[in-house]
Amino acid sequence: MEIESGGATHVGRIRPNNEDSYRIVAPLNLFVLSDGMGGEAYGEEASALAVETVAEHCTETLKGSLTPFQHRASPELSAETRLLVNAVRLANRKIHEAAQASAEHHGMGATMTAAWVVDQRLSLVHVGDSRAYLFRAGNLVQLTQDHSLVAEQVRRGMLTPQQAENSEMQSVLLRALGARAEVEVDTEEIPLIPNDILLLCSDGLTRMLTEPEIATTLGLERDARRAAERLVFLANDAGGFDNVTVVVARLKKTWDGWLARLLRGSRGRRRSEGGETASGGRLTRGGRRLRWPSSA
Repeated sequence: MEIESGGATHVGRIRPNNEDSYRIVAPLNLFVLSDGMGGEAYGEEASALAVETVAEHCTETLKGSLTPFQHRASPELSAETRLLVNAVRLANRKIHEAAQASAEHHGMGATMTAAWVVDQRLSLVHVGDSRAYLFRAGNLVQLTQDHSLVAEQVRRGMLTPQQAENSEMQSVLLRALGARAEVEVDTEEIPLIPNDILLLCSDGLTRMLTEPEIATTLGLERDARRAAERLVFLANDAGGFDNVTVVVARLKKTWDGWLARLLRGSRGRRRSEGGETASGGRLTRGGRRLRWPSSA
């Protein structure tokens, strides 16, 4: 499965510094995003430490350069999801230790949303209120659950979604990296299909744009990098009250088997026998275009 991806980040129009960080590890189809907290430069430091730890730990463990950081992870999960969980818990430990090292770093923390696509399976891990979405066949579905006070109040029926959007407590997190020595990590494993679009974003996007607005942009802009840049632009255009970071990954169809071999071998050539023509990647018989298979 071929994946086209791109990311964009911006400080926004209000904040003095950007506390968001992201990494795309293209050879692994690994996507990591974090939103820091702690004020001054410490939120920026926390998010950078989070994404670098997760990306490096997964990469170096696969290379055999590191002994895997061992922690409890459900044996029912795939090896990639378990490795992601352990990487996030390692990042939590590093941020927590940094926060405890000096009074200036007290309160330092970060969100974490990481996605790893292997063999059309999405491994997703999550802590905090940065989000992951799946855009499929025109529908945008939130894959993660916000670990925030207002989100929990909505789930308990204490607030309506509209009240939550206007609450001054939106920034209060119930779970984040670095807050405690141990952290609970949400996990999901989801089968993917060609043309699915995966979106990771900080809350600087979702506070500025509605989900229909996000879906419209993903549907119109087929290039992943330009889609990410467009969403960041729209968030700033709507006010840019927070840092905004977006990562977009689109699963592209790839053709295997006899049809692909025929197309590759016959591109631009006309076959005299059988009345078949392969030209420009389109296979026709007797002037009639053959229908593509419904799936790769």
